[in-house]
Amino acid sequence: MKSIKSILAVVGLLAAFLIAGPAPAQAASYCGITWGSAAKSAGVGSSATVSNVRTGEQLCFDRLVIDLQGRANGYSVAYVSAVTSPGSGQNVALRGGAFIRITVKAPAYNSAGTPTYLPSNRNELSNVAGYATFRQVAMAGSYEGSTTLGLGVRARLPFRVLVLAGPGDATRVVVDVAHRW
Repeated sequence: MKSIKSILAVVGLLAAFLIAGPAPAQAASYCGITWGSAAKSAGVGSSATVSNVRTGEQLCFDRLVIDLQGRANGYSVAYVSAVTSPGSGQNVALRGGAFIRITVKAPAYNSAGTPTYLPSNRNELSNVAGYATFRQVAMAGSYEGSTTLGLGVRARLPFRVLVLAGPGDATRVVVDVAHRW
C-alpha cells in the first residue's frame, strides 16, 4: 500500500511539473533594461557649448537631454550623496530619494565668457511634475570647461548615458533613468 502511495505521489509531482513547466532560470528584467546604477564616464572636453536642457517621459524610463552646439562626447554621470556646485563646493538642494551628478565636458559659456545656456530658474531646469522617476533637475554650475547638473530621482535606479549626433553639428548627451529595476 505504501509503494502505491509513493508511486502516486511521484506521478502527481511529475504532472505538476509538466503543467507548470520548469522554473525560470532568472527573473525577466524590467522592459529589458540591463543598465545598472554604477558610475559611467567617457570622452574628453571639447569646444562645444551647452545650449539647452530638456526632459521627457518614455514608457520604461524618464529622459534628460543636454543639447550641445558642436561635437562633444565627454561626460561623467554618477549617483552621489549630494550634488555640489563646481568651484564653490556648496550643496545643491534637490528633491528625491537619490541624486545623480551629471557633468558634461563642455561649458555653458562661449570663449568670450558669454553664457550659451542661461536658464530662467537654475533650480527647475525642466518641469518634471508627474514623472515616474525624475523629481528635480537643477543647474549646479559651469566651471573650467565643464557643466554640472543635479538630477533628483525617486530612488537609486538603473541608468544609461548616450551621446547622439545631430542635428547638424550639434550633439546631445542623454541620460535615461529607469522607472524601476
